[in-house]
Amino acid sequence: MPPKRRSRTKPDRRAGARPGLKTQMKPDRRSRAGTGRPPREAAPSSQRIPPARPNAVAAALAVAAATAEEETRLRQRHRLTLEEDKPAVERCLEELVFGDVEADEDALLQRLRVARVQLHEDSDDSEVENEAKDNFSPQKKPVWVDEEDEDEEMVDMKNNRFRKDLMKNASESKLSKEKLQERLKEEFQHAMGGVPAWAETSKRKTSSDDESEEDEDDLLQRTGNFLSTSASLPRGILKMKNCQHANAERPTTAQISSVQFHPCAQVVMVAGLDNAFSLFQVDGKTNPKIQSIYLERFPIFKACFSVNGEQVLATSTHSKVLYVYDMLAGKLIPVHQVRGLKERIVRSFELSPDGSFLLINGIAGYSHLLSMKTKELIGSMKINGRVSASTFTSDSKKIYTYSGDGEVYVWDVNSRKCLNRFVDEGSLRGLSIATSRNGQYVACGSGCGVVNIYNQDSCLQETNPKPIKAIMNLVTGVTSLAFNPTTEILAIASETMKEAVRLVHLPSCTVFSNFPVVKKKNISHVHSMDFSPRGGYFALGNEKGKALMYRLHHYSDF
Repeated sequence: MPPKRRSRTKPDRRAGARPGLKTQMKPDRRSRAGTGRPPREAAPSSQRIPPARPNAVAAALAVAAATAEEETRLRQRHRLTLEEDKPAVERCLEELVFGDVEADEDALLQRLRVARVQLHEDSDDSEVENEAKDNFSPQKKPVWVDEEDEDEEMVDMKNNRFRKDLMKNASESKLSKEKLQERLKEEFQHAMGGVPAWAETSKRKTSSDDESEEDEDDLLQRTGNFLSTSASLPRGILKMKNCQHANAERPTTAQISSVQFHPCAQVVMVAGLDNAFSLFQVDGKTNPKIQSIYLERFPIFKACFSVNGEQVLATSTHSKVLYVYDMLAGKLIPVHQVRGLKERIVRSFELSPDGSFLLINGIAGYSHLLSMKTKELIGSMKINGRVSASTFTSDSKKIYTYSGDGEVYVWDVNSRKCLNRFVDEGSLRGLSIATSRNGQYVACGSGCGVVNIYNQDSCLQETNPKPIKAIMNLVTGVTSLAFNPTTEILAIASETMKEAVRLVHLPSCTVFSNFPVVKKKNISHVHSMDFSPRGGYFALGNEKGKALMYRLHHYSDF
């Protein structure tokens, strides 16, 4: 019996060995070929291995990611190209403001979008809420509190020469710091004429942006002096500055009888009882002396520039000689006798504004009209009583004569006839008279200290005119009156009392409260006053030989 043939397929006895492809296929064939065996069951679906096919969604995501990466790379390259031209300071500023753009540019764009939406929402708020937000100012709390600050410290006022003037009475020998600060603030406001605009913290601008833009456009379209002063002088407080004395380079102890500014040049003349008159250049700081003219045994009662500024006329207290100093030729011409003039002493005189006439006030009620060119007598006018003062009108066609009895006479220059006559209201003794340069006012100063301001038209037409205002700030006789060139200030003074000088605002007829400064007490008996041609300076001469000068800030220098 032949031996059994062994199967060619040897079973793989190695544990976990993976059968080959042929080993897997052969049993399948035998199973299909065998007739007595049932076919092998298929493995469940969960154990099947899916075929390796590409997914469409994954492919789309990959393409999108590649595209975004390419855009980021291009954007990065473009940004680097732009930043090469920027300076380092600008790049550093962008990083501080926007952050690190290189790290996360998309986050920056998202943040800007959110800020824009938030700004749009805030714009829908009501105007009242926005106004409340603007006006709200958070109060800051102090970091620490010093206990010593709460203790009230007293300041010695009596033994300090700078604080001594701030004392109002003897009981204020010591003041607290708060009261001293309030006192200094009051002194500052008194000197400045109120609270300056730059010191007002509560003042807010109410104009809109459109109005401010229109004002800026209008400012840029015009040319001119934008630092000019206002049209009218405000009343109340006059902004002024105390300057160096006009005659500081030629000091004297004699009484100053005349102070006058040159009508054309920046020069002031000072004359007194020391037999001399001097010319000074006005700069407000040193006022250098130009020239001094000495007249032997000739105490000057009055000195005055001619209208054209080429001559100086001077009279004495006890002489009938009239000196004329020719400034161009440098010659001193004495006028010893005027034909037809029977006056033993020539003292008070006036010049007409047009420079044609010279009016000499004589004794026994006479006023003599002379030609300024030839110094010859034209005619004389006579009033009842004695002549206290006289003046020309601004057009040089009429003369006002003020008598010692308080009567005012109006004369025609050409015919030397009296046009009108009236009694100064309330006056028993007339001392001074002045007319304004614009022909509007006439001021009469009486012996009782009252200054009546009249309208010139009423003085020419009415026999009993009523004054516009009676100034009663002086209690002694008003010996000096002077209008400024713009007829906005009237200076009044009395020579019989110290500090008896006031500046009156026109047309309100109110006195400026900050002049004179009584604390300084440097204004003695005033004998003469004058304003510069444009009103920028005001000078007055006193009995102590000082020609005080003040700078008025509202007007130009010369």
